[in-house]
Amino acid sequence: MAFELTYSLCFLLILLHLPLFTTSQPYQNISFGSSLVAQDDDSAWLSPSEEFAFGFQRIGNDGGFLLAIWFNKIIPNKTIVWSAINGSLFQKGSTVEFTGDGFFIKDSETGSQQFISEKTAVNGVAYAAMLDTGNFVLANRSSINLWESFHYPTNTILPTQTLSQGNVLYAAYSETNYSKGRFQLNLQFDGNLVLYTTNFPLDAPYYAYWSTPTVGSGFQVIFNMSGYIFVTDINGSVVYTVSESDKIASVKDYYQRATLDSDGVFRHYVYPKSNGSIVETGTRAWSTSSFQPPNICTAIADKGAGPCGFNSLCKHDDQGPTICQCPQGYTSIDRNDERKGCKQNFIPQSCDESSPESHHFVFIEMPYTDWPNGDYEHFQPVEEDWCKKSCMDDCFCAVAIYYNDRHDCYKKGIPLSNGRNDNSTPWTSFIKARVILSKFYLRNRFD
Repeated sequence: MAFELTYSLCFLLILLHLPLFTTSQPYQNISFGSSLVAQDDDSAWLSPSEEFAFGFQRIGNDGGFLLAIWFNKIIPNKTIVWSAINGSLFQKGSTVEFTGDGFFIKDSETGSQQFISEKTAVNGVAYAAMLDTGNFVLANRSSINLWESFHYPTNTILPTQTLSQGNVLYAAYSETNYSKGRFQLNLQFDGNLVLYTTNFPLDAPYYAYWSTPTVGSGFQVIFNMSGYIFVTDINGSVVYTVSESDKIASVKDYYQRATLDSDGVFRHYVYPKSNGSIVETGTRAWSTSSFQPPNICTAIADKGAGPCGFNSLCKHDDQGPTICQCPQGYTSIDRNDERKGCKQNFIPQSCDESSPESHHFVFIEMPYTDWPNGDYEHFQPVEEDWCKKSCMDDCFCAVAIYYNDRHDCYKKGIPLSNGRNDNSTPWTSFIKARVILSKFYLRNRFD
């Protein structure tokens, strides 16, 4: 009797620790010979509940088609949670085909094939299916998954999904470009979960700007059905909680996703399934449940251009995307990609000693603004007027930064990096600009 009781308890514990996605659900099998065509009718393979879809989605009015998985039900913009072939776009008429030779995309323009999984029949694949979890799978006759999109994440994880050591999420380049961008979330083999800037355009990690204290213990990142995201050790014990527990919403009442956004912030989003839901009564939109790091603008303070590009300024927003703006006297290099940074909107000061041009320039004052590091000269203690004159007489100086309480003066040249505008920043920046431009910008103050 004691043996039977012990055995029953052990069996119950095993059941409790099984991942929830092993629970059976009604598959809508996709058989060999099935295909989808990239066209404007949004044809797709749906999950049984029709909450998720797999197929081609047009990106932009004149853009190509992305082979993707998206939220299909209720959510108007069909939010994408996974994309194939590193976010590549395909022309209208391209197809995705599921055959015994493989699961592949055929480009209508070139006729070339790009395999997602090769030789499916040889590998024992019997069918494909889009599941209600948001996982697209290739399975054998015993319903064992031989390939699944959950094992090849792009920029998003969903409830029931796990990340193992070595898995990496890459931020999309922009909101309309799903190729690999400037940031990555990496569960390293040493157990630490780390956010990095990338050495863009290379994929290699460059500068770590947030991490969990889980070196030596982190084994998996789990997004469970209760809406918690946490790091566990090899025994399944929680060693770090990524989501803020007091802001978690039920998966029953909310659609959920956790996305490494193009601005480098890892955000946990929720979307109410009905207008009567607790957190967003009367609202039908994605809202942020939690995010890391707490302030991306101040988190990146060393290598590279920062979250908004060279010569730009970063402004933090708790709920929305990071705000990137150009300082006065500067303009965006690419209005379609604000993270490329800014350029001077005037001819720089001449370094010709016979014509220093100092009288053609003035300073535009910007409080609570700084570009940390990258200064080439530092003076202390000096007065503000002395600091400004030193910069004005120096043709290499683009910005003078002054801290009144410490009588600190820094001179910085182009390009300026890791800029931020924040009320907690004690510095005042003096932007050097030509007189003709300064008159305009003084009438349109930065806010």
